[in-house]
Amino acid sequence: MFVLAILLLIAAVVLFVVGRGRTGSWKLGAALSTVAGILAGAFACFYVVSAYEVGVPVTLGSVGTPLTSGVHFKSPFTDVTSFSTRPVDLDLHDKDTVEVRSAQGGVLYADVTIKWAVVPSKAVALYRLAGSEEAIQERLVVPDSREIIRNVFAKHTSEEGYASAREQIGSEFDTLIKERLAPRGIDVTAVNLRNVKPSNKLQEQIDKKIQQEQATERATEGARTAKAEAERKRIEAEGIAGANKIIERSLSDKVLYNRCLDAYKEAAKSHPVYAVPCGTDSGGTPVIVDGSKS
Repeated sequence: MFVLAILLLIAAVVLFVVGRGRTGSWKLGAALSTVAGILAGAFACFYVVSAYEVGVPVTLGSVGTPLTSGVHFKSPFTDVTSFSTRPVDLDLHDKDTVEVRSAQGGVLYADVTIKWAVVPSKAVALYRLAGSEEAIQERLVVPDSREIIRNVFAKHTSEEGYASAREQIGSEFDTLIKERLAPRGIDVTAVNLRNVKPSNKLQEQIDKKIQQEQATERATEGARTAKAEAERKRIEAEGIAGANKIIERSLSDKVLYNRCLDAYKEAAKSHPVYAVPCGTDSGGTPVIVDGSKS
């Protein structure tokens, strides 16, 4: 704006000099250029900082105090660089996804969203470090975040990275990134680990491991079942053996003799009268059984 004011004033002088011996239109043009140059010069001395922004004034290479929201008077030789203080979403996904390696060397791809904002009181320091809002993200937020993400994943196994410890890993990101960027004047409000995808080679290894674990579980279950069945048969055999011992102790010769008589009486119902050897030894006394009598 200040350069435009100078050019308009130069144009006014030229028009005035050239039009001194001519019609009044030249003088009118010189007058209008003069007014426009003065207005442009006046506007060059004011700068408006929008809401949710902070301005960093630089006068001939010297950095001044940050400008808050509102209208500010400044030197025509002062340039103001504005930084938004609203949170900015940095999405590391698709072509920007972070390639990491686990403690076992497996390759994974992490999609992360980082919400960050410029701390107004640190705007001058950030200007000296980066120079613009875009440069802050590209030179500070992105490389530092990528480094921390890789370091955190390197402390965990592949399984923890894509499944069991994702919440813990996300919490570590949040803490470490905030600690790294806060001293530089960058306020990280949230870090979200949105997705973790294994590489194709790692996915094959994971699938193979799952199949081996399933086979091991099936074998273990089969062994457990066989052991239980063997135990059941052992208990059953011990029960039968115990019962036989009880029966053996309770069967005296007289008891056996009476049972023998009862059996042949039952058989005599179909063969009314016959003789049977029934005694306590092989030469036992024959017994006549008549099934026709009560």
